[in-house]
Amino acid sequence: MSSWPTEIRLSKDRRTLHVTFDDGASHALAAELLRVESPSAEVQGHGPTQKKTIPGKREVEILKVEPVGHYAVKLTFDDMHDTGIFGWDYLRELGETGEAKFQAYLDALEAQGLSREPLRRR
Repeated sequence: MSSWPTEIRLSKDRRTLHVTFDDGASHALAAELLRVESPSAEVQGHGPTQKKTIPGKREVEILKVEPVGHYAVKLTFDDMHDTGIFGWDYLRELGETGEAKFQAYLDALEAQGLSREPLRRR
């Protein structure tokens, strides 16, 4: 592993996870990006062709950040999704490639006629 996080901090509004690594790299990861790129099987499927595009997460918040051993954190989102284990390398990857991944997500939403906006209950 190239680097370890020295700080993992959730913003007051619960919409950004700040991760700082021991080599000085620091990333602000949006809750929406973390939710739609969750490493869980629910999102990623069981192979590269099974990845799901998750709509309606523009306003998603992170409720809990829990350590998993010395290698990852488990995030619980306000839509109760909590099955993704975010390893240090994956958090680093999201920090470094998050803009491209988010653009691919936006493109997939548009291609599928989906929206980032949450469905409102009446």
